[in-house]
Amino acid sequence: MTSWSHRYEFAESIQFAVLGFWVPALLAVGAPWQRWRLVRVDESGGISGGVLHERRRVNQGRALSFASLFIAISIFWRLAPIVNGLTDHEWIVVVEALTLTGAGVALMCDVVESPPLRPGVSRPYRIGLSAAVMWSAWVFAYLEAMSHAPWYRAFQHVAGRSLSMPADQQLSAASVWFMTGVVFVPIIYWNLVHWLQAEEDPDDELYKMVRQERSRGFFGYRSDDSI
Repeated sequence: MTSWSHRYEFAESIQFAVLGFWVPALLAVGAPWQRWRLVRVDESGGISGGVLHERRRVNQGRALSFASLFIAISIFWRLAPIVNGLTDHEWIVVVEALTLTGAGVALMCDVVESPPLRPGVSRPYRIGLSAAVMWSAWVFAYLEAMSHAPWYRAFQHVAGRSLSMPADQQLSAASVWFMTGVVFVPIIYWNLVHWLQAEEDPDDELYKMVRQERSRGFFGYRSDDSI
C-alpha cells in the first residue's frame, strides 16, 4: 500500500482511511486495554488504575473536543503540501499513523463501548458526533473529486499508461466515502437502534421530568423540605 500510495492518489486515500478510521475503530471495538495492562479492573468491576482511566462524568464538551481535534487532524493530513511530503519522505507516514490513530481512538471510545471503558455521552450525542466526523471526510473528498485541477503534484498521470487525473481523484473520493461509511454507518445505526429500544414514551418522559423539577424546587430542595 505504501508503494502504491506514491503513485496513485486513491491508494494514498485508502492508506489515510485505514490509519484514521479502520484502525481506531477496530482497536476500540476489540478493547485490548486490559490485555495490554493499560487499564486494571478491581473485583467490584471498577477501574482501579493504569494508564487509561474512565471518568464517571465525561461531559459533552470533552467528546466534542475529541471530535473537533480528530476532524482538524484528518483535514491536516489531506492538505496538498502534507500529502506531497508523504510521498517524498516516508518517515512522515509514521507521524501520520500515530496522530490519526491516537486521535481516532480517543474519539471512538466516546461513540462505542470499549469495555471496561464506556462512552460518557448519550446515544443521540454519539450519533451526532459520528455523523459530523463522517460528513467532514465526505465533504473534503467531494471537493477533491469535483476539482478540475489536480490537488497534489506528487502523483503523475501519464495518458495511456496510468489512471487519468479525474479518474484517480474520483476513485480517491469513492474510497474515502466507502471506508468511512463502513465504519460510521454501523455505529450510527447501532446507537440509534439501542436508543429507540431503551427510550420511554416521549410524553411520559417529559411529564416525569416536569414532576421531578416541581418536587425539587428551584434550588434543588424538595417542596416539603424546610430550609
